[in-house]
Order: sequence, then C-alpha cells, then structure tokens
Amino acid sequence: MKQGKAVVVGGSIAGMSCAHALAAAGWEVVVLEKTMSAPTSCTTGAGLGLDKLSLKLIQPWLKHPETLDLMTLPLTVEYDQATDVNKNISRTLARDPSFNFKVVHWSDLHRLLYESLPPEVVVLWGHFFLSLSISEDKSSVKVVAKLLQTDETVEIVADLLVAADGSLSPIRKHFLPDHKLRYSGYCAWRGVIDYSDNEKSETLNAIKKAYHDLGNSCYFDLGSKGHVVFHELINRRINWVWYLNQEEPRFEGNSLTTKVSQDMIEEMYELAEKVWIPELVKVMRETKDPFLNAIYDSEPLEQLYWNNNVVLIGDAAHPITPHSARATNMSILDAAVLGKCLEKWGPQNLGQALEEYQSIRLPVAKEQVLYSRRSGRIKQRLPVSGREIFDPMTASEEESKVLQIRNTPYFNVMPSILM
Repeated sequence: MKQGKAVVVGGSIAGMSCAHALAAAGWEVVVLEKTMSAPTSCTTGAGLGLDKLSLKLIQPWLKHPETLDLMTLPLTVEYDQATDVNKNISRTLARDPSFNFKVVHWSDLHRLLYESLPPEVVVLWGHFFLSLSISEDKSSVKVVAKLLQTDETVEIVADLLVAADGSLSPIRKHFLPDHKLRYSGYCAWRGVIDYSDNEKSETLNAIKKAYHDLGNSCYFDLGSKGHVVFHELINRRINWVWYLNQEEPRFEGNSLTTKVSQDMIEEMYELAEKVWIPELVKVMRETKDPFLNAIYDSEPLEQLYWNNNVVLIGDAAHPITPHSARATNMSILDAAVLGKCLEKWGPQNLGQALEEYQSIRLPVAKEQVLYSRRSGRIKQRLPVSGREIFDPMTASEEESKVLQIRNTPYFNVMPSILM
C-alpha cells in the first residue's frame, strides 16, 4: 500500500504532536515552521496544564517516557477563592481535591516532543507558509513556503495538508475568509519567576505561607479587578496569569501578544497593589519581563476539513479562551485522533478518515469553546446570558462549583477510536 505524505504547517506543540501521531500511523511527515530554529529552554513563556488523557497520549511518542515525570509537577487540588484586600478578606469558594493535572513549562514540553520525533520526520525551520493549491483531480495539495534566511521559495506536494498554524491560521482564512476572532473583553498579564538560584528566597517563602498548598495546587483567585491563576512549576518556578478587563489592544504583525512598555508594567504593578495581597504583588514585581496576551476565541466552526486533503487541528480548528485548561490538551487529542483515523482508513480513503476525525472532534470542540467562554466571563464578572453577575464575596459553595474545571463538557473523555 502506498505511504501517505503529509505537510504539517506549524511546529508548535500541536504540530509536533501531529507529527508524532501521523508518523505512528505510517505516514511520511514534513513540518514547516517559521521560527528559525528549535526553541531552547527559557524562563519566560507560559506554564501548561496537562490532563490525564494528554499525559497518556504523549507517553508512547517519547523516547524516554520517564522524562515527562521529571519535567512536570503534579497538581492534585484546585482552589477557587476570592480576595478583597480593602476589607482584608480571603475566602475559599470551592475546592476540588481530584484536580489531577501535571504542569509543565511550554518550552520544556516542546523540546521533549521535538527531540523525540522519529528520525524519518523532517522539520524545516525558518520556512514561512505562503500559499496552498489543490490539484485538478483533488488528489494532492501543493504548499509554497519561503525560506526566511534566503527569501527563496520551495514547493512541497503531499496527499494531506495539516493546518497546525494557530488561532490566526492563514490556512483557515484561505477557506473561511470571513471568519473572525472574537475579543473576550480582557487581556492576560503573565509571567514565570525563577527562584532556582535563590534557595532562601523570602518572596517564595512568603507566597507559600499565604497560599499554603501552593506546591501541589492550582489557585484561581477572584479579586475586584479580574482574576489571577498561579501555581508552581518544577525547579522552584512560579507561573502566574492575571486576567484584566480592558479595551481591545492594537497589535503589530501576526501576533496576539502586545508589546509592553515599562510604564505599562508599572501601571499594572500599581493596580495589583490595590487588588491582590502583598505577597502575590511581590511575585509579580520580581518577575522578569512580564508580558500581555489579548484573550480571543471564535465562534465554533462548522467543518474542520476541505477537499479531502486539508484539515485543521489545535487552535486553528478551535480558538479557545484558557479558562478550562483546554487549548494544549485539545491540540494533543486532535493529533492523536487524526493519526488513528488516518491509520484506520489509509491514504487511499482520505475522505472517510477526515470525516471520521471531524465527527469525533467537532462536537467536542464546539461545547468546550462555548463553555470556556462562559467560564471566563463568570470569573471576570462580565454579563452572561441567563444568570446574574457572579459575586465571589457572597456566592455559596454550591454556586461556586460553576468555577471548577472538572465541569467542562467531555472532560477527560477518551474517544473510542483511541481505546
């Protein structure tokens, strides 16, 4: 039987996961990524929460599966709480002792997936996607990319094009030119602070006293201005994110991360002192290079593939807000399901394979995108159809259960094709 060939556009975690899943299904895989080289470990960037299903799916892809345990930190408890610094009040709203996530730094997970790729997978760094075209008989797809180092163009012909090119996906735009992202109404200040070279850090000790279960818990703290999420990472690092309601910022280029000035950072610190306890503010102040993401999602798509040879995965398929810890986990699951569908049907039956992939992932993605949107608006005290504005200072424990991640539709549900 002829071996299928796939071009994956996008070499982030979705793209690397897809390369693993398709290689395991017996496909030839070429990954195009505009970044000039493989990212190295860094202290900036984001922490990611992996659920039990993602951890199970990743394990077979790794050369040394035990490495994943060494670079992740188990978080067994979810704390949802409310803080009012003006009244010196902090109250627990809800607690989930079966949280069961493992957190990892983005660069650590990406490096692990990349370095574990089978040798036959080709990753072309510094290749910027330009265009696609479908052959007249619709049996193949041609991708044109530019080599950023030389400005030369290359053409690659394949049976399948996988768009793992993020929430601003140019490939999605090719087929859905009128589909727009939806601004959530808030942005996220975020950072990772590294205490690994300071064993006696007063700041770290103070935040651990204030949030006594920080080492094995994820805290969701609702304040008078938005809410903050924070947890530890391995090697004495703390990942924090502060969601703050504001007008939609302007962006330069193809990015949802806006450039921040020192004045903007100082304004954020000054506001934080009016919202959060001093121990948390000090963590924020000591973080090197905090950055600002605008939070977007989009209306759920009606389809995930076209012409039986172009398919979307990850954020390209379902831009989502981060409040259900879904984005990375959805990307990994997309890749695994797509791989199994291709393995089941073979390259000669691409239409059936992509239809089954869509039938499995589309209903789940739709519900999770809308649930995460609703969850974010509740936590940010924004209007939600059918309910009053959530007040964390008066909400009962029962009313506060709406905040918990475990209520996400299809949470930890394994598709039958992966069993």
